[in-house]
Order: sequence, then C-alpha cells, then structure tokens
Amino acid sequence: MTLKILYGVQGTGNGHLARTRALLPALQKKDVEIDFVFSGRKREDFFDMNDFGDYKIFQGLTFSLKRGKVQVLKTLLSNNFIRLLLDILRLKVTNYDLVISDFEPVTAWSARFRGKHCISLSHQCAFHYEVPKAPGYWLSRYVMRIFAPGKTKVGFHYDHFNQSVLPPLISAKGGKIDSNGTILVYMAFEKIEDIVSFLSGFPSYNFEVFARVEKQQKLGNVTINPFSVPRFHEKLLSCDGVISNAGFELPSECLKFGKKLLVKPLSGQYEQLCNVVALEVMGRATSMKSLDRKVLNKWLTLPQQQPLNYPEFADKLADWLVDPNRENITSLSKKIWGDAGQLEQFSGST
Repeated sequence: MTLKILYGVQGTGNGHLARTRALLPALQKKDVEIDFVFSGRKREDFFDMNDFGDYKIFQGLTFSLKRGKVQVLKTLLSNNFIRLLLDILRLKVTNYDLVISDFEPVTAWSARFRGKHCISLSHQCAFHYEVPKAPGYWLSRYVMRIFAPGKTKVGFHYDHFNQSVLPPLISAKGGKIDSNGTILVYMAFEKIEDIVSFLSGFPSYNFEVFARVEKQQKLGNVTINPFSVPRFHEKLLSCDGVISNAGFELPSECLKFGKKLLVKPLSGQYEQLCNVVALEVMGRATSMKSLDRKVLNKWLTLPQQQPLNYPEFADKLADWLVDPNRENITSLSKKIWGDAGQLEQFSGST
C-alpha cells in the first residue's frame, strides 16, 4: 500500500532544502507519494526546484534581516500571524499517512491541531538535547521549541556530543576533492557591497562569491556568481576554504570535505550562535562578529582541515521514516554513528 507523505520544508536560507534534497532520492525508492509544502520566502525566490513536483508555497514565518543582523521588531511586525493561522487551518493533513516537517510551521501546527503524528526532522531538534549552546537567549530557545512542533524529534548535528542526534545529511556528493587556491564565499544575509569591500585588499587570493545576482560579475580577484546548486558544489570541492554565515548545512559540508571554515553568525540568531559554539568546541572553525579583515588575514594563512568521516545514511533514515514500527531515535543514532566508527563515549539519551 502506497504511503502518502506530506513534507514541509522551511525555505529561509538553503540548509533545510539541501537536507531535503539529500533525503528525497532515498524516500523515492519506497512505495510513497510525497507532497511538498515550502514556506519562509516568496515563490520567485526559490530555485532549482524541479525535484519537488507540484509543491505548495505558504508565507509561514521568517526573520527580517539587515546586514547580517536579526531585526526583532521588524520580524514581529512583518510576519502575518493571522494569515499563518488561516494557512494552518486550511492545510488538509488528514488524508496523509505521515507528516514530516523540517522546521516548517504550517505543516507542523496543522498536524498538531488535528491530532496527526508529525515527525520533526531538523537541525533545530538537536537543541532539545544537551549539545553545545550559547548561554542565555531564553526567549529564542522557547520560540525554537514551539516554532514547528512534532511528536517525534530527529535532530542533526556536527557531532553526536554523546546525545541521540544524527550526523549531517549531506546533499553535496563527493568527487575529486582538490585545493586550487580559491576561497568560496556564501553569505546570503550580508549586502554584496559589504562582502566585496571585506574581500578587497587580498590580491593574492581568488574569491568565488555566490549571491542573488542575475549574471556573473568579475571585480578584480572577486567573482560574483548567481546561485546554482551544481556549480556551487563544484566550487566547494575544489576550494581552499569557505567563508559563510554560521548555518548548519554548508559548515557540515566543509567538515565532510576538510575545508577550513570562517564563519560570521547572524547577530542575535540563536541557532547560528550555538553552531559557532559547537564548531569551536570541535576546533573546526574560526569565527568573527563582524566582517573583520584582520580575522580574515589570519585565517587565510591557516592550513587545511582533515575531512570528517560522516556516514551515508539517507537510505537508513528513509527506512526508519516509512516503518510504522520504527525503533527509538537512540537506537537509530547509535547504528548510524557506528557506521562511521564514531561511537566513542556514546551512551545516547531518550
């Protein structure tokens, strides 16, 4: 019997989409029908979406950002909570056998209101466990917990930190990992003029910047590229290092491929601040609070990192998701980390 799945994905940034792209081929091997819901940005701002079929777009909830900072008041005023409630009530979830939400609030809350089982599948779910976190930010912690609630929570993180979380689900496939002297830059929430100014003054390095532009532009040793998933992954494999905000998916790819990493977390964005804490605990990234050329100058001279042996586990996760008698998340976590030989000191948590 075909399993009908409603799959919601948060569209702010590209990390949730990247994880969904990594899982989708494994799910499609099963006897399933999947309907996708995306929210968090306008339809015209999505790209390379052919894999998802005839998907739906809702406004959902998102953050207002300016020059790498969360604008709290504007975030509250710009989100239409009445429309969010109406979308939640209008979305029909009762005909689905399974609801999955990757930090997407419309699907998660619609399932909650109708008593439908929802599996929350996101990096944010890792913060329900005792993983490294930024101190304070009690309101942000609470908002993260209620933003897209699910009965079953599956969290992803850079390391298991002795908790029942899963490794990153990497969408970028391996290939020839090289080092050609270029630096990859992806800072979607910074102004492009600020990025170019930040990178100026380092003529011995070539910077490949990916941004929301119509066509490629060359400004000396800085090349600005329109965003393309295949081209981005090609540049990722061949670069010396990556400069980015402190999201989850791109730093995870850097860890997997052994690329040194310079991150600037979005000011006031709790998840990204926690990611910096985790990366620094692991000794896997340099961080900066602003676009600081002194930090960049020092980071450029650092050596490459060793790749981390993250397991390929999309098939195992897909098997687990479609199994009505699925095992608990602690058992699944142990098996997956064990595949990579990374179970040292792991006891799990229920």
